[in-house]
Amino acid sequence: MAAERFDAIYRRACERKGGEAGLNALLRQPLSTAEVAKIPDDRFLAAMTRQVFKSGFVWRVIEQKWPAFEEVFFNFDVEKILLMPDEMLERKASDERIVRNYKKVMTVRDNAMMVADISREYGSFGRFVAQTDKAGITGLWQTLKKRGARLGGNTGPYMLRALGVDTFIISADNEDYFRKHEVIDGTLQSQKSLKAMNEQFVQWHEQSGLSMSELSQILSYSWGSNNRHA
Repeated sequence: MAAERFDAIYRRACERKGGEAGLNALLRQPLSTAEVAKIPDDRFLAAMTRQVFKSGFVWRVIEQKWPAFEEVFFNFDVEKILLMPDEMLERKASDERIVRNYKKVMTVRDNAMMVADISREYGSFGRFVAQTDKAGITGLWQTLKKRGARLGGNTGPYMLRALGVDTFIISADNEDYFRKHEVIDGTLQSQKSLKAMNEQFVQWHEQSGLSMSELSQILSYSWGSNNRHA
């Protein structure tokens, strides 16, 4: 069973979410390319850290402690983070104000190195992200995974989405749709699967003119359990 045209998906989502007005009220709009390019490097590093700590943990706890994270890590000033020796990171991993996880604390400096390296090449990390076209979204995910620390799976995409970058997300419902419509048939994170899903979202974009973020959300709302906040 091949993937549907997006108008069919959109109609089904509208039926499940109270019509066009109800569906549109649920959709989160992405930033423009120009706005993404202006996001400071420290905010990318902060978003990476926030998502890394949320992964496999209670999100509510991270949100409650987040002001302390900002304080402990110098508001994620990349240059200051890079100057931190191992001993200082070890002390911060024992700080009761944040979640004490040594391996995750070490990712702050690792990801600062990636941000700094890419920023030197492109002028800023935001400019690097902004130059990614719709066909290259999963390529951006792979860069985050390979060059960063603990940014694989959905961690990188969720980080981008949290900042307003236009990206799709492979939620459980979206994965189920792709499998049942034979877009993918193997490992979710394989190069083949990522390429196939990216290409399908590009096709839907061409059919609808909608952003990748909107397409991803609408697909989730159209499929699986009819949860209002899917």
